[in-house]
Amino acid sequence: MKSGWWEQICQDCQLGHLLEDPKRLTGGLLHRMYMLKTDCGQYAVKLLNPSVMQRETAHANYAQAEKLERMLEVCQLPIVPARIFHQEKMQCHEGQYYYVFDWYAGKALMPQEVQIKHCEKIGGILAQIHQLETKVQASEPVSLHIDWDREISSLAQKHPELGKLLKAKRDLLVESQEKGNAAHTKLPPYMAVCHRDLDCKNVLWNQDDFRIIDLECLAYANPMTELYETALYWSGYDCACIQPALLQAFVRAYAQSGGKLPLDWEVLYDSFTEPLDWLAYNMRRAQGIDGHLEEVSIGIAEIKSTLKKIVAYYESKEEILNRLYAMNVMGE
Repeated sequence: MKSGWWEQICQDCQLGHLLEDPKRLTGGLLHRMYMLKTDCGQYAVKLLNPSVMQRETAHANYAQAEKLERMLEVCQLPIVPARIFHQEKMQCHEGQYYYVFDWYAGKALMPQEVQIKHCEKIGGILAQIHQLETKVQASEPVSLHIDWDREISSLAQKHPELGKLLKAKRDLLVESQEKGNAAHTKLPPYMAVCHRDLDCKNVLWNQDDFRIIDLECLAYANPMTELYETALYWSGYDCACIQPALLQAFVRAYAQSGGKLPLDWEVLYDSFTEPLDWLAYNMRRAQGIDGHLEEVSIGIAEIKSTLKKIVAYYESKEEILNRLYAMNVMGE
């Protein structure tokens, strides 16, 4: 974005005058985040991915997330909410949608930095979020219909080495998708307020104090799948090395804060298909669907990283399930 664009949004949102050029922040894989310093304060600005905003359901999804974000604000949960300007949270200038946040002086943990105390705090706060509002209602069935042969063949035309890498794991991808689709039909008809992306990158820490960010994903969803998936992320999934002690600490804290534990952990294991969807998206991303070289580079890196995690997850199945079922037996 050119300097004139930034100066205009500072004027539109009454943020003051820029003291220096906006600084691009690392961490976001879908949207772009910048730090702004003005004579009125320091802010974070999230530029929403244009290709995401073109989706038919994008604006309705963001509107619902904003409504739920206000619910978390009222309950004084530790979040960094988007600021409101002109009676709206989402802003738009020259076709670019964005959110503005007050700056919080914290940093996200790298997966290898996570300790039991972090899992306990996030497990507890996740239970509080889920208890804000619950519904006896089945969530929309999630069914993936990725044609892995076609996707791999298409990718291989531009990136032969990546195509070869994925072809070697083709059977695992197909099997995981089939089991995942079947598992989603067996999930209990139970919905609650869910963050839906509460992994390490979306919690900022200042010593033991923390704030949850990236609340644009808030929606009603199945809390048991979110418990399971979030516990995985905080116990080392992103390192492709799940640590049982962290996994159990997270789930234990969730239960102790009033969260309800599932009985059938294997259904949840199979239902974890988000990495498959993310892999398929990045396979298309690496072929330039967004028309930006930067997006292609991100797509290539994410293909390699995501495939490694999928394989490690498959190889860890017995250990994961043994640890989780043991907690049910102990009455956690």
